[in-house]
Amino acid sequence: MKVYKYGIVFERLKEHDIELVREWRNSDAVRLNMEYRDIITEEQQLKWFRSIDNLSHNYLMIWYKGEKIGLLNDKNIDWEKRTSESGLFLGRTEFYSTFVPFLISVAGIEVNFHFMNWEKQFAHILRSNTNAIKYNTALGYQLIPGQENVENQLYEMTRESYEAKSAKISKAVKAIAADDILPKLLLEPEDYKSGLAALIEPLLLDRPEIRISETDEGKWFVETS
Repeated sequence: MKVYKYGIVFERLKEHDIELVREWRNSDAVRLNMEYRDIITEEQQLKWFRSIDNLSHNYLMIWYKGEKIGLLNDKNIDWEKRTSESGLFLGRTEFYSTFVPFLISVAGIEVNFHFMNWEKQFAHILRSNTNAIKYNTALGYQLIPGQENVENQLYEMTRESYEAKSAKISKAVKAIAADDILPKLLLEPEDYKSGLAALIEPLLLDRPEIRISETDEGKWFVETS
């Protein structure tokens, strides 16, 4: 599976990329903002990948200008309720103080809520990570009641809480990303073998604003308006 929006490409994580992800995850810039801060071994990484390489999780390699720069995830997916827990980290620290993390976050949120017709996203944020809290609440995440004194706090974003912020966000994004505004999704042959396509296709079929075509790469779903 691949998703394209705002010049960002999200590609479902494959085993040949997990060592790169482990390198990023073990770096101080990423590790010290995580609840689990021990150095991860090759064996642990492989065990982790095998535990998430299924239909309950969707971990996506982030590509920007032809380079792999980080990881976005939707885990603990409930396909019937259309909910999941989101997470994001960039392995390339040179992008931290740029507009790129903002584009990635908004692209991921809009694909879920507007393209995939999602209902709710959750996110865990360390109480000590004030920058992440400020960033995510600006996007529409809200602290769940009873989480005030928890170290790894649970936040939620509903379609309504995002749309309350979306007018200002959309204006900012369009000023940055002049093209590639409408999302495109490619379901590849392996997605049909794994059963992922059977879960995603019903969310997209019979919608007049989505054009469907088939190529040698797989089946494309492209929003046209």
